[in-house]
Formats: sequence, C-alpha cells, structure tokens
Amino acid sequence: MTVHVRARRESLSFANANLVLPDGVAARGTLVLAGAAIEAVEPEAAPDGAIDCGGDFLMPGIVDVHTDHFEKHVYPRSHVRWQALPAALAHDAQMIGGGITTVFDSLCVGIAGTESHRREILTPMIEALEAGAAGDMFKAEHFVHLRCETADEATIALLGEHIGRKMVRLASVMDHTPGVKQSRDLEGYIGRRIAATGWERPVVEAELAEILERLSGVVERVRHEVVGLLKKTGLTLMSHDDVTAAHIAEAKADGVSVAEFPTTLEAARAARAAGLAIVAGAPNYVRGGSQSDNIAASALLAEDLVDILASDYVPRAILDSVFLIAGNPALPHGLADAVRLATLNPARATGLADRGALAPGQRADILRVGLVDGQPFVRAAWRAGARVA
Repeated sequence: MTVHVRARRESLSFANANLVLPDGVAARGTLVLAGAAIEAVEPEAAPDGAIDCGGDFLMPGIVDVHTDHFEKHVYPRSHVRWQALPAALAHDAQMIGGGITTVFDSLCVGIAGTESHRREILTPMIEALEAGAAGDMFKAEHFVHLRCETADEATIALLGEHIGRKMVRLASVMDHTPGVKQSRDLEGYIGRRIAATGWERPVVEAELAEILERLSGVVERVRHEVVGLLKKTGLTLMSHDDVTAAHIAEAKADGVSVAEFPTTLEAARAARAAGLAIVAGAPNYVRGGSQSDNIAASALLAEDLVDILASDYVPRAILDSVFLIAGNPALPHGLADAVRLATLNPARATGLADRGALAPGQRADILRVGLVDGQPFVRAAWRAGARVA
C-alpha cells in the first residue's frame, strides 16, 4: 500500500510580521490559520505560542499563470532528454523556492518552426504532472496552461487530445511565425537563430524562407479551429504577444479575457480599453527590458498597464520584481499593489476565488519573506496550511 505523507495542518499563529494585505501593509500584525484556511488577520497582540516572524513579511503565495520552466528540466541540455516525472519534481522545487504556490505550467501545443520535439513531449509532461499531483509529490499546486500554437496544423489534433484533462485550466492562443508578433523583427530573428545554431547566414535565411512558405495560410485556419474548441470548454483564454489594437479586437471577439505579454503600448492600451487583464513578464522588469526587444515592462507599469506578473522563463523573477517595483520611486506601486500583481490578480483572472489574499476564509497559501540588503528570499512557505518549505 502506498502512503502519502504531507506536513500536518494545524492551527498556527504568526506574530511580529509585516502583513501584506490587499490594500496595504499592516506593520507587526498577527495572522491566524485554522487548518487549511486563514482564520483571522489581527493588529492586536499575538496569542501564546505564535511564531515570531521577527519583522519578516507575510504575503500570499504567488500564483504564476505562465512558466516555461518545466521544459528546461525535460531538456537540461539541448540534446539530453530527462524523464518527465523527475523533471517535474525538480521544476516544482524551483517553483516553491521562488514563492510560487500555484503554478500554471505552460506547455507547448504545436510548434513554430523546427522544434518538433515539443510535439513528442507534451503527453509525457502532462502525464508526469498528473502523476505527481495524484501522489501528493508536489510542494506547489500545479495546473496546465496549454499554449496553442496556430503556426502548426498539428495543434488541432493535439489540443483535441488533451483539452479535457482535469489539470487543464488555462489556454492561450499564439502565433510565433517569424516576422509576426514576438519575432516581428526578421533581422533580429535571423541573428538569434545564427547564435543558437552556429549556422552561416545563407543557411538560416533558407530555413526561414522554407518556414514562411510552409506556414502560408495555416495560421488563420488553425486559429479558427483552436478558438472553436476552446470556447466549448469554459477555460480562461489568453491571447499572446499582441502587437496592434486590431490583434486585441480579434482576441476580444474570440472570447479572450487576458492579454498575455502585449509587445507594444498600442496593444496594451487597447487591452485596457477592452477590459482585458494584462500580463507582463517579470524577467522583463528585472533585467530592464524585453529579451525580444519588445516593450519594456517598466513602460507598461508606468502607465498602469500591468495587472499580472508571470515568471515566464525565470521562476523566482516574480518575487524579485515585486520588491523591485515597490522600491522604485518612479512607479506608482507600493508593496501591496505590487504583491497583488503576483497573487490576487492572477488568482481571480484564472477563476481561483479561494486564494491570493491574506483575508479570513482564504486558503492558507502563505509566504514568509525575509529581506536582506533589498534582496527578498523565501524563509518559509505554507500551502493550504501545510508547511512545504
């Protein structure tokens, strides 16, 4: 008989903590947990036996709507494929280490270009996540975010195969055709491809020409089929890498409620006007700009055009960016505002009403965060009242 063991849930109290609440920070407050839920948030003196947090911050666990990091553990080297379940466990450890207690693992459905291995690893990755969750092996709670690539006719069949799985809770529609959206600068695309492959420029240009010829007419047809399938599910639907107001209008018509990584101010402003929640990449903010030379997250934040931060390709970037944003005098965001971008806002945008805030009745997903010379770190973490780090 298999026995699954997790830290015991019990009544806990935390005292002498800076409580990051949805509307502000309560200095030296007390937080009381009862089993898996938050029972009380108190400014008064702590009950006997409370954990003395020594002035550390207590904040909700981070909700990450987009991370590509699982795949990096499946392929720790470009030519080395790791077993999916051990890879998922390694990925999970990095998530909780970055304060992420709820993660939507972003898995590629279809490909753009030549990365055919992504079609092959989709099923093993989902099955590994299912096995890890069923065995209570994960520290964070994992859901699946299907990244539906419209530049691949295989996407339709792959989506149909996996769309009904219980762990699938989020989907995005994207087009990574070179010259469009994220990689609309073809010269930049060619340069990155040369750097990645070591090929001569004529070889890369020939490959690009073949890709563009093969994808002619594919994207529109695949998008129509994919959106039709997704609309029947009730899943939260996101658009990806929108460039223009026309892209946002198309997304809105398709039932999209979240604009993920708009690449221009035009698209972000249109998303705000359309009532879409806006996702920005936390690595973009931490490193001071987009790795694809698109709009900087700081420019979006300066116009209050960010609702959600996602880790994208660096798991702990959300936690780092929260404290960097809060400490930036050029931005109109205090710590409570910045924390909402990582907790309450993504939870609500993805239909999770039970978490994301330090408030009575909310699930006890809690981070104790220390700060040394401005650097935040997770001192301890609880998920549903059980300590996981």
